Amino acid sequence: MAASSQASLLLQKQLKDLMKNPVDGFSAGLVDDKNVFEWSVTIMGPPDTLYDGGYFNALMSFPSNYPNSPPSVRFTSEMWHPNVYPDGRVCISILHPPGDDPNGYELASERWMPVHTVESIVLSIISMLSSPNDESPANVEAAKEWRDERDAFKKKVRRVVRRSQEML
Repeated sequence: MAASSQASLLLQKQLKDLMKNPVDGFSAGLVDDKNVFEWSVTIMGPPDTLYDGGYFNALMSFPSNYPNSPPSVRFTSEMWHPNVYPDGRVCISILHPPGDDPNGYELASERWMPVHTVESIVLSIISMLSSPNDESPANVEAAKEWRDERDAFKKKVRRVVRRSQEML
């Protein structure tokens, strides 16, 4: 069986499982019913965090060799966070290719492994929203503000949350 058809079957199963057993904090579905490799995800801002009350949309794009390689995740909603690039791409360890980190920042065990699912990816993103990592930021400006100007950071995030609510 070709890798892409195996990936397609696995993604169909994960989608079916999520529909049968929804997980608190997010919803997921296909962007287009004909393409199981492109998912639309809505992540609810985690309670008791700066992002509480927000509804953040993202696209999850899976490679044809999933689960051997990780998907990419990009917020389509505005996002101000140290671990989200200005263009919306999410930067967390489990979305980095498997194996040793060429930069030496991450252990191989922290990076992508085929056991990860859509659910574990989104739960990691929710955790990221709860606990920004400013050690290796994707958005240097947001990380600097998080570290040095916390009040300004909080104000920007409140605006992002408010805008996400207006988009409903």
